[in-house]
Amino acid sequence: MRRALITGGAGFIGSHLARELLRHGWAMRALDSLVPEVHGERRARPAYLDDAVELQVGDVRDRAAVARALDGDGGVDAVFHLAARVGVGQSMYEIAEYTSVNGLGTAVLLEELTKKPRPLVVASSMSIYGEGLYRDAAGRLRAGAERTQADLAAGRIEVYDERGERMEPVPTTEDKPPALASIYALGKYDQERMCLLAGRAYGFHAAALRLFNVYGPDQALSNPYTGVLAIFGARLLNGRPPLVYEDGRQRRDFVSVYDVARAFRLALERPQANGRALNVASGRSVNVLEIARLVAGAVGRPELTPEVSGKVRVGDIRHCFADVRAAEALLGYRAEVPLERGIAELAVWLRRQEAVDRVADAQRELERRGLVR
Repeated sequence: MRRALITGGAGFIGSHLARELLRHGWAMRALDSLVPEVHGERRARPAYLDDAVELQVGDVRDRAAVARALDGDGGVDAVFHLAARVGVGQSMYEIAEYTSVNGLGTAVLLEELTKKPRPLVVASSMSIYGEGLYRDAAGRLRAGAERTQADLAAGRIEVYDERGERMEPVPTTEDKPPALASIYALGKYDQERMCLLAGRAYGFHAAALRLFNVYGPDQALSNPYTGVLAIFGARLLNGRPPLVYEDGRQRRDFVSVYDVARAFRLALERPQANGRALNVASGRSVNVLEIARLVAGAVGRPELTPEVSGKVRVGDIRHCFADVRAAEALLGYRAEVPLERGIAELAVWLRRQEAVDRVADAQRELERRGLVR
């Protein structure tokens, strides 16, 4: 039986990917350090991780742990690299930790992998785009310019061209140049490029998936730097309204973790994915206020209307949503979980959970450091 390794395999996306692969005949091994921010201080095996997954507790920066995960007890036939510290805001002050885990961890994995090459799929991120793609008043497609502090201070939170004309956001394609607005984004771009470069140099299948806003059951609700839907859920479970930055009209693309897990499998199976970085998303844009209201209604707390702060976090962007035609063409991927159905399922799971709401603590820390303005 084929065996796959998932680094970060005890996490939210990793656990869903493991179940997807188990259903398709793979044996599964996970390497995970069980970070307390995600897994709690006990650092116990999470209950949601399928019993059939062999969990090895170890740090992706530990060469011996990575070598055991790759080649111990018969070895593995393919690797999915998901191990990373996540969160734009936190990355701006835990710079050494994010750079070490995301950069050095990937380097250690690749050095061990090149001794015995195997197919590799790495989790990249939509954050590497910075602002998404825009259309100017003349109808030309343009990369959105980074918003300046002067613009934000003047209340100009939209994206404008050099003549001061507001541009219209459009779906972002993979050929849009990176615009790295946070340490997290820089690290994810490094991970993506390192894996694709190593695959080309050593002749193994390597693909990168640029994940947009992933949501679904089993997210770490007490981690204030996790996905926005989980953050909203944690607030609502504690009787508090969702906290929304800026005016809430920034547009994003929310994709179910079930669709993401399937995309990872397809990126391994399809030779057309080799050497490519592909968007994985729903292909539908929605603003953050709409999402907050959908989640509140789904968990039965529609009276908890979103709290709109008007503040901007350093590293945040205005609009970014995906063009998914390349993934459709090369992987046969298409999102199958409609947003409303996915949120309804998420709500059922949320109502069974307890969450410590640390969002206010996280905001105070960002404000103390001058990272919310």
